Amino acid sequence: MPVLSIENLSGGYGEVDILHEISLEINTGEIVVVIGPNGAGKSTAMKAVFGLLRLSGGSVHLAGEEITNMDPAQVVNKGVCYVPQTNNVFPTLTVQENLEMGAYIRKDDFRPRLLEIYEMFPPLVEKKKQAAGELSGGQRQMVAMGKALMLEPTILMLDEPTAGLSPIYRNEIFQIIRQINASGVPILMVEQNAKQSLAIANRGYVFVDGRNRTTGKGIDLLNDPEIAKMFLGG
Repeated sequence: MPVLSIENLSGGYGEVDILHEISLEINTGEIVVVIGPNGAGKSTAMKAVFGLLRLSGGSVHLAGEEITNMDPAQVVNKGVCYVPQTNNVFPTLTVQENLEMGAYIRKDDFRPRLLEIYEMFPPLVEKKKQAAGELSGGQRQMVAMGKALMLEPTILMLDEPTAGLSPIYRNEIFQIIRQINASGVPILMVEQNAKQSLAIANRGYVFVDGRNRTTGKGIDLLNDPEIAKMFLGG
């Protein structure tokens, strides 16, 4: 049974559908990447899973349970964590306070998890008392991901996690994504950096105009001449 499955999902903003019967699934232990041109509906699909837009058809299931149109707070309680591309940290709060905010629905002692997050993101240790808004883009992304991981999610959804980052930080974020996945967290990721994301992906989906264009193993899509011509600069 997939950890997360989207079946024939349609929806958008207002009366206009951006998604047109898209389908995808993420299985235990997988990294799944969605690529495609701007405006293809990649980020919109993530928002649809998280209950942030109007759906006109289709369904979303989490480990077999339907969560279609569920309130975002309920989706979080089910173990789905979503890191948007922008506005993903509290800029005036310190790094430590941001991470603690990530554990807001936990009723147990989250301090051991906090130590694990600092071990996962070593650059944040010396920044823990610094306002998140003062950090570099790469460090802010670490805070955003760490904040989501405080809940020990069933699945982690990342929207453009390396957007605007320097090559050094981009490589570091991809390494961390692999590390998170190796710890047992399935990851659904939207990425413009198709080459690096497909290189670490178990499977990939290509969206065009809000529709499924093709899907396959990450390495197969990476080596597909048509995909390379369209999205990989080859």
